[in-house]
Amino acid sequence: MFRTAVRNVLAHKARLLMTVLAVMLGVAFVSGTLVFTDTLGNAFRKQSAKSYDNVAVAVTTYASQQEEEFKGVDTATLKKIQGLEGVEEATGRVSGFAGVADADGKLIGNGWSNTGANFSPGKNGKDDQYTFIDGSGPAQAGQVALDKDSADKGDYRVGEPVRVATNGPVKEFTLSGVFTTEDGAVNAGGSLVLFDTAVAQQLYLKPGVFQKVMISAAPGATAQQLLDSVKPLLPKFADAETGKALADEQAAQIKKELNNLNTMLLAFAGIALFVGIFLIANTFTMLVAQRTRELALMRAVGASRRQVKRSVLLEAGVVGAIASVTGFLLGLGLAVGLRSAMSLTGAKIPAGPLVISPTAIAAALGVGILVTVLAAWLPARRAAKIPPVAAMSSVHAVATTKSLIVRNSIGGVFALLGAAGIVAGAAAGKDGKMFIAGGAFLALIGVIILIPLLSRPVIALVRPLLMKLFGVSGKLAAQNAVRNPRRTGATASALAIGLTLVTGISVLGVTLGQAVDRMTTDNIKADYMVSMANGDSLDESALKALEKADGVSAVSPQQAVWLETGSSGYSASGVTPGDVQKVLAVKTLSGSLDTLADGGIAVSEKTAKSNGWKTGDTITVTYEDEKKGKLKVGALYEDNEFLSPILMPKAVADAHTPHPEIREIYLKMDGGASEANEQAVVDALGDNPAMSIMDRQDIRDMFGGFVNTALNIMYGLLAMALIIAVLGVVNTLAMSVFERQQEIGMVRAIGLDKRRVKRMIRLEAVVISVFGALVGVGLGTFLGWAIGKTLAPSIPGYALVIPWDRLALFLALAGLVGVLASLWPARSAAKLNMLTAIKTE
Repeated sequence: MFRTAVRNVLAHKARLLMTVLAVMLGVAFVSGTLVFTDTLGNAFRKQSAKSYDNVAVAVTTYASQQEEEFKGVDTATLKKIQGLEGVEEATGRVSGFAGVADADGKLIGNGWSNTGANFSPGKNGKDDQYTFIDGSGPAQAGQVALDKDSADKGDYRVGEPVRVATNGPVKEFTLSGVFTTEDGAVNAGGSLVLFDTAVAQQLYLKPGVFQKVMISAAPGATAQQLLDSVKPLLPKFADAETGKALADEQAAQIKKELNNLNTMLLAFAGIALFVGIFLIANTFTMLVAQRTRELALMRAVGASRRQVKRSVLLEAGVVGAIASVTGFLLGLGLAVGLRSAMSLTGAKIPAGPLVISPTAIAAALGVGILVTVLAAWLPARRAAKIPPVAAMSSVHAVATTKSLIVRNSIGGVFALLGAAGIVAGAAAGKDGKMFIAGGAFLALIGVIILIPLLSRPVIALVRPLLMKLFGVSGKLAAQNAVRNPRRTGATASALAIGLTLVTGISVLGVTLGQAVDRMTTDNIKADYMVSMANGDSLDESALKALEKADGVSAVSPQQAVWLETGSSGYSASGVTPGDVQKVLAVKTLSGSLDTLADGGIAVSEKTAKSNGWKTGDTITVTYEDEKKGKLKVGALYEDNEFLSPILMPKAVADAHTPHPEIREIYLKMDGGASEANEQAVVDALGDNPAMSIMDRQDIRDMFGGFVNTALNIMYGLLAMALIIAVLGVVNTLAMSVFERQQEIGMVRAIGLDKRRVKRMIRLEAVVISVFGALVGVGLGTFLGWAIGKTLAPSIPGYALVIPWDRLALFLALAGLVGVLASLWPARSAAKLNMLTAIKTE
């Protein structure tokens, strides 16, 4: 039977090519994902371990300028640590945000990973964390050193001036050197600026104090001994760990983050393989039908049902093995490509070899063979059930009425249960996601089972149109599309699955995007919003500069404040009375915002309702400095996503906040947003590259950009499933042409020319493709609506948006897919010799 299976594979190479391609693409996705994440994880783990190579013990204090409670390691304590027995060297570290401007004044790097740190040379005059390729580390207050990538992007040379911004005004330094490093911030696409230690302490903490201490061990000393000696010297809330423990922790964190990426990519690989199952099952169903007489002869000469079934499954196993091996090799190329793609986005991937784990190899071979064999199981079972005599008298076994009734009944039950689950999940709101997930699975299975039943009435609707537009070719195409409903259904199912996911994501994405867009448009009146590129708070000097800037008619910050009332705590915003309502849409429900000028507060409707507050009430609060005070509620306003639950005058907030946290500053300009006004804002801020200046469109793009980026990623990942679905259409048509050689020869003999034969095959492909697309678009829209209902409670102004233009595009693309998929089968059909075809059995 094994020899028979191999012979059949070799005898039908062209027929099985599409099956091999489908499995190969799915396996490539699986193996490529595993190899990519293993390679990435190995590279990052080695990088992490390398950064702790010479560190026996690391001390972390979490000290900052804002938090007085967390003390850093002062110089005196550092000297004590350096004097401990077994300590080779102890180096103090301090770091924070630092942004460097390029030649155009724009920020180099991505903002959130732009870092500044101190250069701390050891006894040998070098800092082991950095390797200088030009110049040296900063030796005085007016010098800085830059990482090589940032120096190249800014076209900086040693000795030239460099403009550097922290969270205050921009300062100019002289470049003392350029270095390379394995620092994670640089590898993440950011920049690294090294300052003299005293300057870094002044910028990020306070003179003579460090945030971290890295300790290396002298020969003969162990990390545990040093750890025990260091701990008693440390301030409160400081942590000390061995370098190995820290490296292990980072490795575990890297593994966790990569596992999330791994899971997402494997989910899409699973979708691609699921779609491939339909193609494989379809292929083997057709192959079994075409070899009915051959299988009958095997039964007649003594082959048992089990042997026939085993022969088909062995054939599937051989095909799966070939596809798995080629898919694994393709997956290696995919892993290399993904790594290169990440590098192109600005992320610096640590150097390292391609990691091919036994798990990746086993998964590639196991998944490919298992999927192929499982998909071929039903066709093999049907082949084994064919009675020898009946099979020899009929090339095609017709499905019995009973089997169709059972199939449709099962499909109907699944579809109804799935629809009920989806509706129940939508009705449950934010707690209904699991219901929708289960319902979606059942509904998809139900629709897949019912598609053969649905194909006849749906395609019957378009038959008159096809006949009117394309005559005989259109009529024959419509008849051929429903001649074998199961085959049509299996082919359409592959497209339906892909388009269900694409449509659902599109409906959800467009709806969310427009909700976010409305939220931005409706709630912001300001012409510009100023914030730090790294998300940190702005310095008070920025607000003062903007208050004096030319053309500014209104300016208000959102200064983060924390208030406690009784047992509850609330975030509040310190704002500028009289200006806040000019830059943000504050819809007053009662009272007046003018009371802010008299020291009153404004409270959001939801917060007031939960506490039973009303206009005119006086509430007792505890401020961040633990002082108590009384505030009068002067106004209630409608909840707004851009406003905190409580608004209070900035002056009141400043009186109880040692270090103001200004997250954003909103500006209204005379004449609105314009190039001149934007330049006035830039000039007022000292041309600071670390500060982001966004107009209303930029703000809309920032919030909507996340949705669009996510949509594009999803489309890209689902493309693999759609490619496999296209292969399914090609495969079905090719098999259909092969089966209908005699029929095609007959219609050619009675006058249907080559051009109309091609048109017939093309129309058949378009009908099947569009039918599958219609099913997918309908189900996807239903799922998008249901999932949106679970998100609606947390998104103000949520309203379902059906992207009709995209849905029309999907249907048009499905038609185009049908046309492209039919090119080869249509050409093959037109080239058939009519006399030879007529003689074909």
